[in-house]
Amino acid sequence: MSDQSVVPIDQILPNKLPLVALMGRPIFPGIFTPIMIGNPADVKVVDETVSGDGLIGLVMLQTETETPSITDLYKVGTAAKIVKKINLPDGGLNIFISTLKRFRVKKALSVSNPIVAAVSYLEDEEDDTSEVKALTRALISEMKQISENNPLFSEEMRLNMINIDHPGKIADFIASILNIDKNEQQKILEMLNVRKRMEQVLVFIKKEQELLRIQKKIQKEINEKIEKSQRDYFLKEELKAIKSELGMATDAKSSEYQKFKEKLDSFKFGGEIKEAVEQELEKFSLMDPNSAEFVVTRNYLDVIASLPWGDPAPEHFDLKTARDILEQDHYGLKDVKGRIVEYLAVRKLRSAGGADSAGKKPAAAKSPDADQGEKADYEIRKIPVGSIVCLVGPPGVGKTSVGRSIARALGKKFFRFSVGGMRDEAEIKGHRRTYIGALPGKIIQGLKIAKTRDPVFMIDEIDKMGASFQGDPASALLEVLDPEQNSSFRDHYLDLPFDISQIFFIVTANTLDTIPVPLLDRMEIIQLPGYIDTEKLEIAKRYLLPRSLEKNGLRKNQVKYSRDSLLHIANGYAREAGVRNFEKNLDKIHRKLARQIVENAEGTGAKPAPQDDARPPASAEGGGPSFTAQALRAQKFVVDKKAVEKHLGKPLFPEDDIKKADRPGISVGLAWTSMGGDTLVIEAAAVPGKEGFTLTGKMGDVMKESAAIAMTVARKLGSERYGLPAEWFEKNHIHLHIPEGATPKDGPSAGITMATALLSLMRNRVVTDRLVMTGELSLTGHVLPIGGLKEKTIAARRNRAKHIIIPRQNTRDLDDIPDYVKKGIEFHPVERFDEVLRLALPD
Repeated sequence: MSDQSVVPIDQILPNKLPLVALMGRPIFPGIFTPIMIGNPADVKVVDETVSGDGLIGLVMLQTETETPSITDLYKVGTAAKIVKKINLPDGGLNIFISTLKRFRVKKALSVSNPIVAAVSYLEDEEDDTSEVKALTRALISEMKQISENNPLFSEEMRLNMINIDHPGKIADFIASILNIDKNEQQKILEMLNVRKRMEQVLVFIKKEQELLRIQKKIQKEINEKIEKSQRDYFLKEELKAIKSELGMATDAKSSEYQKFKEKLDSFKFGGEIKEAVEQELEKFSLMDPNSAEFVVTRNYLDVIASLPWGDPAPEHFDLKTARDILEQDHYGLKDVKGRIVEYLAVRKLRSAGGADSAGKKPAAAKSPDADQGEKADYEIRKIPVGSIVCLVGPPGVGKTSVGRSIARALGKKFFRFSVGGMRDEAEIKGHRRTYIGALPGKIIQGLKIAKTRDPVFMIDEIDKMGASFQGDPASALLEVLDPEQNSSFRDHYLDLPFDISQIFFIVTANTLDTIPVPLLDRMEIIQLPGYIDTEKLEIAKRYLLPRSLEKNGLRKNQVKYSRDSLLHIANGYAREAGVRNFEKNLDKIHRKLARQIVENAEGTGAKPAPQDDARPPASAEGGGPSFTAQALRAQKFVVDKKAVEKHLGKPLFPEDDIKKADRPGISVGLAWTSMGGDTLVIEAAAVPGKEGFTLTGKMGDVMKESAAIAMTVARKLGSERYGLPAEWFEKNHIHLHIPEGATPKDGPSAGITMATALLSLMRNRVVTDRLVMTGELSLTGHVLPIGGLKEKTIAARRNRAKHIIIPRQNTRDLDDIPDYVKKGIEFHPVERFDEVLRLALPD
């Protein structure tokens, strides 16, 4: 506001002023106003000025910066007198100033901290003509119109504007209160000609008036629409009442509202949920069906009404039936089945709340305080009955089918979804309803589909989740899979607490390495190792063959396999840990047989093979395309090893394709990957030349460190025990390689294998035949324990190994390996690398 009495204009102003940089708008002369000072340098300037004459220069910044210098400021500013200073708690100041006169910066005396400049004061170029007087009246008149229509202009501001007697000051005052861009205000500040300044301000007043006119027009249109909507609403309500009295059907919206209300009232909600649902129902009843938000609210109510809020039905299953179902659906996996049956037993006890088989409630635990006893009993009943099981194993070993069998054994609905490649946490916890096309997360969607609160949920490929700017799905799963938190799970879309603690969660993974530790901590791990050839043979007979025959339109008695032919497929074409490729090869054979059957029946294709038991009868029409189902079913085939190679081609893994150490510098180890167990060949070679050590084969950092330890141990033993001269190392460059160079490899368990290969090279001795090994090697020669012994043993059996060297601390794991897997294999537990050498490179 303007105040002409605080500081006299004609006081003597200094030629040197400390400058304060203004971050916002410029300040015009003749104004009394408060200013916030936050910059420490400016605070210091104000403190020093107050103790002196109290005069400062206010100049606007050209570009905003935290540490301004004089080059960042405009050249024209306003001199001001500090009237009052108030210290603020944050170290800043609130000062009241009275602005006096324009000035121009002539010369910088101090560039920054503080900014001080020599200034020259600017006088208005006055033109005392009738034109200026007319402009003055026009400014006051136009501003009066604006102030009457704008509540932001106070009565005091109107009075100040009328009481100012100088035309230039009137223009300055109006420019300071109009909503003008700060750069335009700076241009007005730099205008010394009063008439031009007033003309420019008048232009901005006209623009402001036009904005006000448009604003009033918009406001009027909005009010008219609101009035029309209210009128339409009341008329529709009257029409609805009339229809109701006449027994006529109401509109679709009313029908939906009634349906939602009846459904939601049946759930008997309480607390937060009841309040939120009632608010949404009320909002839905008042909405126009043509509005965009109507559909959003309708979909939201539909989701709530579709969820299973009621208590689940009591579980009725017995362990014998569960065991029978698991035996029917899966061959082998004895440990896995045992663990699952144990889980089911615990689930049955916990879901019963400790009740005995007769359904009686057990006696409460004795307590000196009855209230405490009741509280303890309540806490026992509140323990969630849901479980989180993680099935880990290579592809094709039956993780998903085990999950389906668990659901069948429990008699529960089964819902499966994959999180492989998922990068958005909204897929788990839903989108907020403010987004267009928002949906609940997979958990709520699954419950909506299953229509029960205690289904079996399978979350596949949990080890292949990613993270992005959209969030981390693995972190979102922490709440889902935590029994202590998921009793009040809150989906972003639903935004209501929902109890998911009774869901039986089953997650699958190929490896545990990429699963975050906090997530892994919430799950019970069950390992599913790979299958050996005899297990694959039984799985093929019981499950794969019947399924493949049916899929390809063949009958069980049409195709017969010999034992050797199935083993030939397992060893020659599908040597991986699982049975997925085994089934693909069976499908390939059956497709070729199906084609042969149809062509033979039509009389246009190749004739049946010599091993066929029956030929198709001739067509009744003389060899035309017409033939009967009997002609198709009459053809039978016996598939032997020769027929397998005819349909599948040459074996991918010939019988002689066994990894073995057949020359010095080669040893065979065992590896454990996400695809199951595998054998690992280590090759070492010495090349005459400068001393050095090269590693190839796409090794990881841990494996490279293990190779360095192996080299040190081998060199030490070669010199001290076997008398290898130091000149041999100086004149030879040693190269250690692991074949299949495109495949990444890492881990410490190949330590003793690499050291054995190096010593085999140095001693020019071949490693014992059919011997494989696994174990981490320390620098002092100790053999340290490893993981995945069961999977590695299966890989050794596939490689027809007879001897396996293992760390002695892993002997406890031998009990977990079935006898039929260990049959024919001799295990050699060792503690020191010396024991490895006695077995692998005996003297």
